[in-house]
Amino acid sequence: MNITTKTRYGSRAMIELALVWPDRIISVKEIARNQRISTKFLEQILAALKAADLVRSVRGTGGGYALTRAPEEIRMLDVFKVLEGSPALVDCCDHPEVCDYRPVCPIRDMWVEASNAVATVLGKTTLKELADRAKRGPAEAIYEV
Repeated sequence: MNITTKTRYGSRAMIELALVWPDRIISVKEIARNQRISTKFLEQILAALKAADLVRSVRGTGGGYALTRAPEEIRMLDVFKVLEGSPALVDCCDHPEVCDYRPVCPIRDMWVEASNAVATVLGKTTLKELADRAKRGPAEAIYEV
């Protein structure tokens, strides 16, 4: 499973907003500069997040974006669903009717279980937790295969 650039950048932008919440509005240019994201692409991402009521925009001098609620109230599953869609690893997890092989499929249950695990991690992880991690500094990830 590969997460799109849109979702990765959107997640980073949301963490930027969480880091300054509730004290500051942050401009698209500032987020783009800090995160090394194209301003045009970031504007598209923020428009989607705004349509989903995860961020709000403020116009004028000193304008920019802010979260619509506290970082501890926004889960990464919310962000993921807006930018990526379902966390299901394969279509048949959400729509079993699309698979002609369904009646005899030996692996669908495993895909559903794996998809649920992804959704669980995203659902329990808040922007506040990720912002707190960002404040502590980068951590090295260890991947077990």
